[in-house]
Amino acid sequence: MPELSTVWFLLLGFLFTGYAVLDGFDLGAGILHLFVARTDLERRQVMNAIGPVWDGNEVWLITAGGALFAAFPIVYATVFSGFYLAMMLVLAALIMRGISIEYRGKETATWWRSAWDVGFSVGSALVALLLGVALGNLLTGVPLDAGGVYRGGLIGLLNPFSLLVGVLTLALAAQQGASWLVLKTEGDLAERALKAQTVAQLVVLAAWLAATGFAFAGSLPAVDNFKSNAAAWIGPLLVANAIFFGFRATLMGQHFRAFICSSLTIVFLAITAAAALYPNLVPAVERARSLTVDNAHSSELTMQVMLVVAVLGMPIVIGYTSFIYWKFKGKVRLGEASY
Repeated sequence: MPELSTVWFLLLGFLFTGYAVLDGFDLGAGILHLFVARTDLERRQVMNAIGPVWDGNEVWLITAGGALFAAFPIVYATVFSGFYLAMMLVLAALIMRGISIEYRGKETATWWRSAWDVGFSVGSALVALLLGVALGNLLTGVPLDAGGVYRGGLIGLLNPFSLLVGVLTLALAAQQGASWLVLKTEGDLAERALKAQTVAQLVVLAAWLAATGFAFAGSLPAVDNFKSNAAAWIGPLLVANAIFFGFRATLMGQHFRAFICSSLTIVFLAITAAAALYPNLVPAVERARSLTVDNAHSSELTMQVMLVVAVLGMPIVIGYTSFIYWKFKGKVRLGEASY
């Protein structure tokens, strides 16, 4: 049986990937909101396309944060204290997009709704970008002192590779959101979402190739495992296939298949990131100071108890989530209770 710390590494990857896939289309709908929806009716359709599920999707991020605290408390402390300002910006952006969804329909004045439309779009874009920048920093290694404390500040996080990864996650969210809107809307709105989907697919491909080339050209820590372990290349190969078949599905008008390929692109990129990181959780510039699955985990008892909770709880969460998506399947239809 694998060590419990490795099992929890995989479980955390599952939770964060679930968040990226599910809240990815919520964020993407927000990113595209001002571009694909041009009338008040269309903008209401965009919000109602994610309305029944957006807050439930964000529970995956909360669960992942709680699991990180329980399984790897040192990592939790390092990330949330060292990246404090960046995390506060993410939190502010999440709050902004949430209240924009809820408050937009409270008044009918054009200026009121337009202001919340901007908040919804900007907040969504910031979350997708900043989470990508955070991932990029983990892949490059962060400056940790001997006590495991981050020394760098917000500006130190904005390095070229991390910004490239941020562009990639922004484009992935836009692709996921466009794919979802094509499934959930009709008419001119769906046609504009389809065009946005094609553009986003091209940006995803370009950003992925650019980030990969940058990592290998700069011999970043992110490529170490790929140089020493051929099995690590399974992730990138799967990503290439998902992107190719996503393009093919879009061109052939197979919209549900295109959404599945978009989701799989996120999953396979997450697998690639996990392969690049393991056994590290927070790689340090000075490798000996890295926080790994071996030196940063909680007690065996804690991981055992939490594993039992996860095994019992995850089927309930997955079942409930599946039921909600089945219940609200089909195209958006606006009613009195709609946003």
